[in-house]
Amino acid sequence: MHAQTRTRERRQQLAHEAARLMAEGGIRDYHLAKLKAAQRLGIHDDASLPRNREIEEALREYQRLFLGSDQAFEVRRRREAAVNALEFFRDFEPRLVGATLEGTADGNSEVALQLHCDDADAVPRWLDEHGIPTQSHSRHLRLDRQREADFPVWLFSAEDLSFDLTVLPADVVRQAPLSGVDGKPMRRASLAQLRVLLADEEIAGYEASP
Repeated sequence: MHAQTRTRERRQQLAHEAARLMAEGGIRDYHLAKLKAAQRLGIHDDASLPRNREIEEALREYQRLFLGSDQAFEVRRRREAAVNALEFFRDFEPRLVGATLEGTADGNSEVALQLHCDDADAVPRWLDEHGIPTQSHSRHLRLDRQREADFPVWLFSAEDLSFDLTVLPADVVRQAPLSGVDGKPMRRASLAQLRVLLADEEIAGYEASP
């Protein structure tokens, strides 16, 4: 029992240290944050490593306690910019994903979108036609329990923010890829859903005002 308690305490320590590193150091990769936290705390047994979801919960707590309104502003700013981006990419069935949607975005976070198109050249062609300089790389995603692959990613800047576009096959719009945090289908938002979210937040803000 004592050993289980000690392991649980170490997991909590690691989760909070990883969250701090993500919040203060701009680390976006849960696995990297976890390893850096373990190194800093000198904890090396695998049983003490927290799950990604535990780190995400610790990150939300850290942001609430130490960042407060500043972090809320960064989330709102990125969500409003995402409205414009979703409108701009409307022909590609875009969806907002990641920290901006989850509410864990901060001043280092990009606005992450998933676009859906079977023509691999359509998105870079669209960006080029509109004079938007980009960088490209790829991202490995699991579409479901059986399918996984590398997909093209396009990076660009607008409104003093960084945008990250993952281009997926058209049929993926019906079923979200699996999250790297908990292995469940990613949370996504269409333009209409994001507008509802922003409106609900504005109403809640008015109701909370003295």
